[in-house]
Amino acid sequence: MTNRTLIIGDIHGGYRALIQVLKRAELNTSDKLIFLGDYVDGWSESRQVIDHLMLLEKSNECIFIRGNHDTWCEEWLDSGAAPEQWLHHGGVSTVKSYEGIDVKKKKEHLQFFRNMKNYYIDEQNKLFIHAGYSSMHGPENEVYASNYRWDRTLWEMALVADKHLDRDSKLYPNRLKLFNEIFIGHTPTTNYDVEEPMNAINVWNVDTGAGFTGKLSVLEESSKQFWQSDNVMHLYPNEKGRNK
Repeated sequence: MTNRTLIIGDIHGGYRALIQVLKRAELNTSDKLIFLGDYVDGWSESRQVIDHLMLLEKSNECIFIRGNHDTWCEEWLDSGAAPEQWLHHGGVSTVKSYEGIDVKKKKEHLQFFRNMKNYYIDEQNKLFIHAGYSSMHGPENEVYASNYRWDRTLWEMALVADKHLDRDSKLYPNRLKLFNEIFIGHTPTTNYDVEEPMNAINVWNVDTGAGFTGKLSVLEESSKQFWQSDNVMHLYPNEKGRNK
């Protein structure tokens, strides 16, 4: 099997979906894995997701991008602070999943979160980021680091440009010209009644709503072949995930 780069969308505590979709993709140790963030908050197995990611890091080359939910979880692991906003948006299930964890394991998880990247640019000038960026000079010049994890304007701009502009148009957004391709999560494609990865101009959105009613997706970077789990809510039939 040739070396592949596999891009994994937002997991949101769906450990069973992660195991299922990696099996369907026939994961091999030669595969490079790029995770787009939001590993926690939603389904009941956030801690188990992190445990498995730490195992994958030992067998495969892995890049872990930090999402907004991961930032909340990292701060909670570090300080014990649990903002009401976080708890309301899936944090309760994450806190429950960590019940009974020993101090050593908790420190290992905290370090894992601290090692996550805000974004990653590969040798082919392709950007991997959780949400987006607003700077016309690229994410390295972003004034507000929170945009890496929260920005939706990049994706919304790509959706509009895709309908009206060619790449050689003078109106083509400069932010999109900076990279050959951009891979994001954060905004579920199920918001648009789509359960598969979406493409607009040179932006690929791989968050297919695993935290809600959708599926967890793995996208192969070159061919754009993708694999999906079952709808995650069917893997956790007695839970609501983030559908609360």
